[in-house]
Amino acid sequence: MSYMETVHYDKVRAIYAILQGEREADLLLRNLNILDVHGETVYQGSILVYDKRIVALNPDESVVKVKEVFDGKGLYAIPGLIDAHIHFESQLAHPTALAEAMVPCGTTTIYSECLDLLSAAGEEGVEAAENLFRDYDKLPYRLYAFAPGKKVSAAVTNRVLDMEPVIGLGEFEHFTYSSGNDDDFRKAAWVRARGGFMNGHWGVTALSDMVLNYLPAIGCSNNHDVWNEKDIEKSIRYGFPTHIKFGVGSAEVIKVLLRAIVDRKWPTDNFMLCTDNISIERLLTQGHMDWIISLCAEMGINPIHAIKMATLNTARSFHMEDKLGSLTPGRFADIVLTDSLSKINPLYVFKDGELVAKDRKILKNAEIDYSGMCKKGVPGLADLTPDQLDIVPLEVSEDGKSAKVYLFDVYGRGHAKFYQEVWVPLKDGRIVPEVDGVKYSRLSVVQRYADGKRHIVNGLFKGVSIDRGAVATFWPAPKPYFVIVGEDSAEMCHCVKQVDSHAGACIVTDGGVEKAVMPLEIYGVMANMTVKELTAAASSIDAALEDLGNRNEGEPVVNKLLSLFISLHRFRLMH
Repeated sequence: MSYMETVHYDKVRAIYAILQGEREADLLLRNLNILDVHGETVYQGSILVYDKRIVALNPDESVVKVKEVFDGKGLYAIPGLIDAHIHFESQLAHPTALAEAMVPCGTTTIYSECLDLLSAAGEEGVEAAENLFRDYDKLPYRLYAFAPGKKVSAAVTNRVLDMEPVIGLGEFEHFTYSSGNDDDFRKAAWVRARGGFMNGHWGVTALSDMVLNYLPAIGCSNNHDVWNEKDIEKSIRYGFPTHIKFGVGSAEVIKVLLRAIVDRKWPTDNFMLCTDNISIERLLTQGHMDWIISLCAEMGINPIHAIKMATLNTARSFHMEDKLGSLTPGRFADIVLTDSLSKINPLYVFKDGELVAKDRKILKNAEIDYSGMCKKGVPGLADLTPDQLDIVPLEVSEDGKSAKVYLFDVYGRGHAKFYQEVWVPLKDGRIVPEVDGVKYSRLSVVQRYADGKRHIVNGLFKGVSIDRGAVATFWPAPKPYFVIVGEDSAEMCHCVKQVDSHAGACIVTDGGVEKAVMPLEIYGVMANMTVKELTAAASSIDAALEDLGNRNEGEPVVNKLLSLFISLHRFRLMH
């Protein structure tokens, strides 16, 4: 026999010997109420684990030998939870910090994009991917990744497609695939030739019905770009396994989507759950897949169906139901013990049969040093002047008393309401930053590296409201841009130049003095910090802005500002 044949021969002989009581298994979890996601029932029983996988249900305990016994105390045992689509490198946290916040929520597997970091890395994209995936198999969650389908060169994508743990091509850019971009053709050809998966980014809110045929026709595996009932209807009609997302900025959207599923009585086998993007703070305070399953149940979806949307449905979508998604022999021993099915409470989390989290605290994490990925800033704003941040009216009324300007809304992500053209008072030729008597802070979107005239968009902002000072942050992908919120052009200009001295950062200033700084040193995308350090830095930004008059609710301000870049790109407000 070949080497691999010998390895598998030894494994199957070992499993047979364990079930005959001739060899020790690794773990027996007993006294459980086990969720059968296939039959949608719960039964009392036990689970036997060997070599990271489940090898028996309800084994004869008078026969089997086992190294360790775990008493489940009558808790429900459900499959380890799966996030079907997450940009795991753009949560500000590096992979081990993400584990610290995510795994205690019961998440044991993620299907992840890495396009933002690799796009930010530019010519170093292949090296960045190698460092990002280094020792991925030591993480306390199962990582399946996708080579970038957009924002990076075709050459980088081709190299990353051959890396572990990459299983396919990440989301396409609907502005390029809809125009017949040759790089997109090549990327699709490469992944089809490899037999990999293709993540969809279907663009239902932006494309014609005819163009919407393209991605399913070339074999895209899923679609997470749905925002309302009509989007869902189209997505499932065209045959997409459809992801329901609840990440940053989508608090209102997720309820719209779930209400549509309930009202339309669509079979939940069509759906999977994903975050897309989520903050560490939200993982710590609200939860991850555990929270969204509970919300599904609260809104009328059968709790077992909701759990399947975060387990078996996703495993089936990626043709991995023989490895993941159910508590059955042959599957990885990724198991969550909870005291409720309708309100998931991950008391114990096992990955590969090893207890990795208990009572929402991580017990085991990888030790991976990401400091080698930290970069120094390359400033590009030396010639920026305060007057470039002044709001110039799009239009002035005939009587000269009002002007039309942009109003941006952080909560409008994914909707046409992200930015609107509104009328504001005009006094002595200058904009009065208020709409219908409500005062707003100003927002500037500034290109970092100008080739000729610098691209700048100025307007008002609904999302952060300060009486003085400024806050600025940076995002490098697909093009390097800053956003600055403030009241005064000179202060805003000073603040953004402070950020410009870093690879990436979020900074608050007042009177030219830095009040809070969160450095994002890893290619301007991630912080080289522990979860404790990261949350402390985000809290310091919020506290500094509160001193300046802001009253923040929900996500930390740094995450709200970073989520703006998604919509700025979507609505073509960056070159």
